[in-house]
This record gives sequence, structure tokens and C-alpha cells, in this order.
Amino acid sequence: MKITSYGATRAVTGSKHVLEVNGKKILLDCGMFQGHRVEAAARNRDFGFDPTEIDAAILSHAHIDHSGLFPMLVKHGYSGPIYCTPATRDLCSVMLLDSAHIQQRDAAWLSKKNMTFVPPLYDPDDVQEAMRKMVSIPYEMRMPVIPGVYFTFHDAGHVLGSAMVELEIEQDGHWRTLLFSGDIGRKQMPILKDPWEPKPADIVLMEGTYGDRDHHPIQEVEKRLARVIQEAHERGGKIIIPSFALERAQEVIYVLKRLELNNAIPDIPVFVDSPLTCNVTHIFRLHTESFDQNFSKLMQEAGDPFQLRRIRYIRSLEESMELNTMKGPAIIIAAAGMCEHGRVVHHIKNHCSDPKNTILIVGFQAKNTLGRRIVERRRVIRVLGVERELNARVEIMNEFSAHAGQKELIRFAMHFKDCAEKILLVHGEEEALLTLRNELHSRGLTQVEVQDFRVPVEL
Repeated sequence: MKITSYGATRAVTGSKHVLEVNGKKILLDCGMFQGHRVEAAARNRDFGFDPTEIDAAILSHAHIDHSGLFPMLVKHGYSGPIYCTPATRDLCSVMLLDSAHIQQRDAAWLSKKNMTFVPPLYDPDDVQEAMRKMVSIPYEMRMPVIPGVYFTFHDAGHVLGSAMVELEIEQDGHWRTLLFSGDIGRKQMPILKDPWEPKPADIVLMEGTYGDRDHHPIQEVEKRLARVIQEAHERGGKIIIPSFALERAQEVIYVLKRLELNNAIPDIPVFVDSPLTCNVTHIFRLHTESFDQNFSKLMQEAGDPFQLRRIRYIRSLEESMELNTMKGPAIIIAAAGMCEHGRVVHHIKNHCSDPKNTILIVGFQAKNTLGRRIVERRRVIRVLGVERELNARVEIMNEFSAHAGQKELIRFAMHFKDCAEKILLVHGEEEALLTLRNELHSRGLTQVEVQDFRVPVEL
């Protein structure tokens, strides 16, 4: 038995891991690389393995860096099932289609402006072919995936439908367990239930996005967001929030709802400028089984948690463009979360040079993304081929992160101190993974290693 990672190694995007066992191959995730457009496109076009040789695929959750290349996988000959949770399948039905449309629109726009562009990786027809292969399996239901291998989804508490994947593997009459963590969520986060408490496993493939740092306590999020809104309102500026359409946007709206109910923020219009976010928010309303008690209670007492007094969900491009000429304070929540594509790029281009405005970062920004350059507060940023001064105030709120912080990752790994033969760290930048490895080594987990790109590991 061996496992080879074809992405998310010393980086946080492109999650792809091939498990070879009993003469078969199981693919865990098939995510898109994100970052510098040309470089990311080149990596996305080279799987590193033959899609026709994959026997089954399992998807941990719907984020594009985990799911985004399944249409391309199918396009290049994969014919087996793609197992995922019901909520993940529902989310993929809109997120993958949106990904295809964005690729087409970006290529057309850049071509029109005579700028460098990359052709789309896949089109809407490829998305539909991938969706036909997605099989919904609920949490805690043990299912066969290939002969001698069973899998069970456990709630990862990261985003709606996210799962840790437990694989029970029989070889030569002996059983071993491999746990793929997917992305590990945080406890006491808004909306979702807490992550599953893991049981013993022989092999662990574990994420380490925040392996070198912790987050501010989630309990501080309302106070900090209220301050950012109050200060921007006093300056007469807009707050641009680049947000992942899945989970982060809903969490921000939910916190705004709580602040509104407590009269803790001024009366300010909120625009959710993302057709995908509108669709994802609708899917949230369909999966109440994933909500924690506090969120369910608020729904009963205050009605729709995603509906504010002055919120407007925008779908049309014309309405989106009108926001650029709108006067006065406002909050604009727009995709995509790392500012590499989507409507938020245009909002940043039009608002980043005005010191009255605020760009509020509420999620992880990978290297070589526009979002990362904003976090670094570069004096000049390049947006859609045009250089703009970054004069807007930049606020960073890691409280919203859906990833476990360092302490939570260490606590997760300690479950396997006396049972795991090997713990492989993936999905984190090199410094974060090395820091996490060293912290775990110092606690006696000497079986922890950082996974390398396309290097097979015998298990």
C-alpha cells in the first residue's frame, strides 16, 4: 500500500492524493491549484497520473481547491464514482458550474483587452458529466469503495458537508485504518456543529494550514467586526469583503445579523454581490441537519439568519456595476475569497485607492494571489492588468477562519500518538508544516512527516 500526493504539498491548494491498495487506485480529492494564473494553469493541466487508472474517487468537501478539477478528471477519461456527502454534492452542482463560467468569462475579458490569458480547463458540459458521477453518502454510513476497502464520512466541521474520510483496509487478512482529515474545522464556530473527535488510526493524512499560528478567539469576532464597520461608516467609506462563497460569506452575514439584532452597528446597506453566494446560501437553508444548537435557536427566534434589514443579494452584472458609482457607506461582500477572479476583483480595482474605504480580509490568502498582496499591504497592486495604489485601510480578521489553528491541530494529532504508524502533513505552506511537525515531534509524535510532491510513501 502506498500514497502519493499530487497537490497540497507544502502549499494549500490543489489537494490530490492517490492511494494504491490491493491493485486498485483511490483518489482523495481532486482540487484546483490557485495562485499565479499562468503557473497555476500549467499545474492544473498536468495531473501527474492517468485519470483512466483511477478506480474510485472520494471528495472531502466542496471548496474548489479540493473539488475544482473533477470535471477535468472526467473530461480526461475517469469513469468511476465520486463519493461525497449530500451537502457537498449540492454545493458542487453550483460551485463547479460557477468555476467553469468564471474561466470562460476571464479568458474572454483578458483576450478582449489583448492581455495574457489561459484557456478554460473545462466547460459546463464537463461539469454536468462530473455531477452524474457524484454519489451522495451521509455521515457515519460505512460503505465499500473497492474490494477490501470501506470508507466512512465523519463531520469535519469545516464547511457545510465537509468530511473526514476514514478508510478501513484489508490486506492479507489484516485490517488497517487510514484517516484523511480533509480540512479540519474549529470548535464553537458559528452555524456548524463541532468537528468529529477522531478514533485510533494506523495512517493519518492530515492538513496543517495554520500549523504555525493560532487564531484570535471566535468570541471576539462580533466586537472586532463592529469596530471595523463603525470606523468605515464614520469615514463615509465602503467595506469590501472578499469572501469565499461557501461558508465564509454565510458566517459574515450571520454575525452581521447578530450585531443588527443587538443594535451594535450603524444602519448600513449590505450587498452580497455574487450569484454563487446567493445559490450557496439557498443550499444552506436546505441542510439544517448540519447546524449547531445556537444557530438553530436563532432561526426559530429571529427568522432567516441570512436576511438583514438592508441586505440585497445581487445576481445581475448590471446591478453589480452600479455599486461602483454608489455614494456613501456600504458593505460589499463578493467572491472570490483570494481575489483572483470574480466580481470582487473589479470592486478592489475601483475602491482600493480611496483611503476612506476598507478591504476586510476574512480568509486565508495563498502565496502569489492578489489577496496575499493586499494582506502584505503592498503600496501598489496589479488588478486586472492595471496598477493601482493600495490606499484603502486593510483589516484582517482570522477569527473567521474555518481551519483549525495550531493548538487545535496539535490536539487533533495527539489522538494518534500511541497508535499511528505514520502521520503525513499536507495542505499547508512549508513553514507552517515544518513548524507543526517540530511541535509534534517535541511532544513525542516522531512518526510525523511532511508529505512531498509526487513522492510515493510506502505504508
